Amino acid sequence: MAAIRPRSTVSAWQPPVKGIAEVFHARFTEHAYPAHVHDTWTLMILDGGRVDFALDRERHGVGVSEQVILLPPGVVHDGRTVTEAGFRKRVLYLDTSVLPERLTGAAVDGPLLADPALRERVHGLHLALAEPEPFEAESRLAFVRERLHRWLTGREAPEGAARGAALAGRLRELLDARVVEGITLEEASEELGHVHPTQLIRSFRTAYGLPPHAYLTGRRVAVARRLLLAGMRTGEAAVAAGFYDQAHLTRHFGRHVGTSPARFARSGRM
Repeated sequence: MAAIRPRSTVSAWQPPVKGIAEVFHARFTEHAYPAHVHDTWTLMILDGGRVDFALDRERHGVGVSEQVILLPPGVVHDGRTVTEAGFRKRVLYLDTSVLPERLTGAAVDGPLLADPALRERVHGLHLALAEPEPFEAESRLAFVRERLHRWLTGREAPEGAARGAALAGRLRELLDARVVEGITLEEASEELGHVHPTQLIRSFRTAYGLPPHAYLTGRRVAVARRLLLAGMRTGEAAVAAGFYDQAHLTRHFGRHVGTSPARFARSGRM
């Protein structure tokens, strides 16, 4: 009896994160893309199988590894499966606010980036994009951009002057004032003098030992704890504390407190 091929699956969405035009996860068992172009950058990692593609008439092949695939906008490419098992991929389509088109030539010359740290950053960004709150994903995108810029130019992405602990303190005050409504990295950058996002995150982590998105989540959990002990229902407490919904609160509450919001609330009434 012939083996049954796993079926192809596709999942795609537009996240509320500036710079990411689309997230695309797919498993293809038999597929060949025709020659085409995108108006965005294509940032891809493989989770299974192997893919073969041509970029500007030069062919490349890659399997599951620590490599990251970066295809520039406006350059013709194709893609196809090369094994019976097909391949699994996760793709981010990034607009030119993340990487300018002037870096296209460098990407054509080297579309396969052998960089374990970059792959881990891209993986972490995909995980963050599954969260309804975009702040963590914005933070992770800033560091992905920095690493890509280094590959394409041979130097770090430009950043504002370092301001150390003072800058971290100002960002903390901003987060404390916006615990429930939240803030984007772009807004924080503008509020603090147009400091580059990666400089903001590094300064905060150096000063307080955790990234700003994790600090904000912890503050929201603290708000939810007080509301639950005051008798507020879990779903209402979630929204009042700044979480997207009850499931969003429950996921983070368990990590921070070691129990569910419902059990925590009941414990206060015993």
